[in-house]
Amino acid sequence: MDNKKILICDDDEGILDVLELILEETGHTVIPEQNSLNVRSILDKHSPDLVILDLWMPVLSGDQLLSMIRNSPSYSNLPVIIISASTDGQEIAMNHRASAFIAKPFDYENLISVVNKFLD
Repeated sequence: MDNKKILICDDDEGILDVLELILEETGHTVIPEQNSLNVRSILDKHSPDLVILDLWMPVLSGDQLLSMIRNSPSYSNLPVIIISASTDGQEIAMNHRASAFIAKPFDYENLISVVNKFLD
């Protein structure tokens, strides 16, 4: 499998660390980011193959970021996985055209299989 770049944006450093560990073990390059305001410039600079967004973040929320990605011609087809502990997270994610939704706390096997589904 090719080395793919995954941008993960979550304001919780602990979750970022765990996701980074899991996904780097599967051979991917992870770009961790806590500040949602930096997502646009990271997309432009690194062109990730997949984005994982937390739904609830300060300043720009995951659904706002997802809308920005979906409305941008260069990124509209980029796979975006939304992660959230919110009970209505899945509904919000799907309404904003997320590629997939994963509930927190997540099951690692499920996370890896969802990620690989979009990267294969």
